[in-house]
Amino acid sequence: MREILTDIVADDKRAAAVIRRLRSLLRKGDLEFVPLDVNEIVSEVGWLVKNDALTRNVSLRLDLAADLPRVLGDRVQLQQVVLNLVLNGLEALRPPWAGARTLVIRTAMDGAATVTVAVQDSGTGIDEKDTDRIFQPFYTTKAEGLGMGLAIARTIVDAHGGRLVAANNEHGGATVHFTLPMGGRTNADRSRTARLRRRR
Repeated sequence: MREILTDIVADDKRAAAVIRRLRSLLRKGDLEFVPLDVNEIVSEVGWLVKNDALTRNVSLRLDLAADLPRVLGDRVQLQQVVLNLVLNGLEALRPPWAGARTLVIRTAMDGAATVTVAVQDSGTGIDEKDTDRIFQPFYTTKAEGLGMGLAIARTIVDAHGGRLVAANNEHGGATVHFTLPMGGRTNADRSRTARLRRRR
């Protein structure tokens, strides 16, 4: 019982942190860039959603690449991105979908200087006309959706100098993934600031 209560308190604190940082994003608050272990971020999200996946009878698997370089980013906002993609993947597997129910979260190197995080589901996939439109504010394919989750996720990824895209899998389902540059966007920000100072 003590362990269960400890988990509940920890999850509540994580949720509160996500809400605080999301409110900050909507107020155009500053990002808190620190060196981050992407696998750690994904693992924490996996822990948050494992019971939800179990309740939905979805097999959730983490496929994490070893020895990934750290990236500079805002921990809670990147967790928000991963959490949003995972929840969308779980939604794609809800009834009336009657096929295999699997969700895989992967991390990997993408080239020499970019880390990628991908969420792959075994659902019905995405209508081709919606592949990019799903990231537009207030556009949704869900009956009860607001169309803001993926738009906010793309805003966060863009702020980190990365890219968020979606595509259908060859054998069914869809994968939504985002990239993060090693070193994050702060290096670009420093260069931009230096150029502005020289112009002055």
